Amino acid sequence: MMTANTEVGLIELTDEVKEDIIRWRRYLHQNPELSFQEEKTAQFVYETLKSFGNLELSRPTKTSVMARLIGNEPGKVLAIRADMDALPIEEENSFEFVSKNPGVMHACGHDGHTSILLGTAKILSQFKSKIKGEIRFFFQHGEELFPGGGSEMVAAGVMEGVDFVIGAHLWSPLEVGKVGIKYGAMMASPDTFYITVKGKGGHAALPHQTVDSIAVAAQVVTNLQHIVSRCTDPLEPLVVTVAKFVGGTTHNVIPGTVEIMGTVRSFDKKLRESVPGLMERIIKGITDAHGASYDFKYDFGYHPVINHEEVTRVLEETVLDVFGKETLELIPANMGGEDFSAFQQAAPGAFFYVGAGNAEKGITYPHHHARFTIDEDALEIGVKMFVNAALKFVK
Repeated sequence: MMTANTEVGLIELTDEVKEDIIRWRRYLHQNPELSFQEEKTAQFVYETLKSFGNLELSRPTKTSVMARLIGNEPGKVLAIRADMDALPIEEENSFEFVSKNPGVMHACGHDGHTSILLGTAKILSQFKSKIKGEIRFFFQHGEELFPGGGSEMVAAGVMEGVDFVIGAHLWSPLEVGKVGIKYGAMMASPDTFYITVKGKGGHAALPHQTVDSIAVAAQVVTNLQHIVSRCTDPLEPLVVTVAKFVGGTTHNVIPGTVEIMGTVRSFDKKLRESVPGLMERIIKGITDAHGASYDFKYDFGYHPVINHEEVTRVLEETVLDVFGKETLELIPANMGGEDFSAFQQAAPGAFFYVGAGNAEKGITYPHHHARFTIDEDALEIGVKMFVNAALKFVK
């Protein structure tokens, strides 16, 4: 088991590093870039890493960065990942470092993730002579937009030779000062479906001359709920959500088509693969019954985040060693998705949460909200977790 502390001992952060990670986070928050457009962000990360020394830098893709810290002796290879992209949201916060890019905002904490990994790299780069093996730092693009930057980085070869991979997410539902650990299934696979119900349009006062696409589509939406409630094991987690329903232009016209879009979330591979067939059976049955037709498209998204037991155990022990049992929170799974799972397909890996909410400070808004922010005290906790866990793994 990978449990022993290294001869370096537990690493504390200097005041300089604490100031750095807050400054980096605020700069990144002011200068957000959308998925697959992170050119200035990647350049900032590259130049910052270059200033540390002892790191071999590369650009696996156009807007990603990898840094390698290669020890003086052979050993295990650990990868640590952070994502860098922002969201298409107009920020509504009023602090002094709000986004300067209209309609773009770091509303999920990726600015914090990037600064945490920069702080981690800065500290660990000073311990090159003490490290056996290698630590790789992945600054990933495009987490928020499928097909995701994680799979692109893996395809570019960043995981070749990696023995373990870890990552973290600042998590506003978890109070600052807590670290959330989950063994096994942690986050779901986020799939997307698209349905077009095709009827026959006409005058709203003469419905008998039409095939009412809205009436038919409404039945499709209602009956899709039976997949979870009646077609699958109630003990197996599954979400089928219709999130978009578009049809019609005015009060007296029955439209010819209705567009439906939504998401399916699950953990189990067999269950996941069965859902498109269950959906299409319902869609076809309802449209056939009413003389309508349909188009159906189903896109499989990211893999679920399934944490490896031994890697997770090292993270749990790191929490206990560095912070004590009062910081450890054994959390339940949730149905969100994360393309950290792309890296877990290539090596044993584990993901964890760093509490970033603070009700006393009013930091309570959920992820992807226009007023989302984090308690910056969480940044130091994230760095301590990565630094001390990394030293365990390469030991």
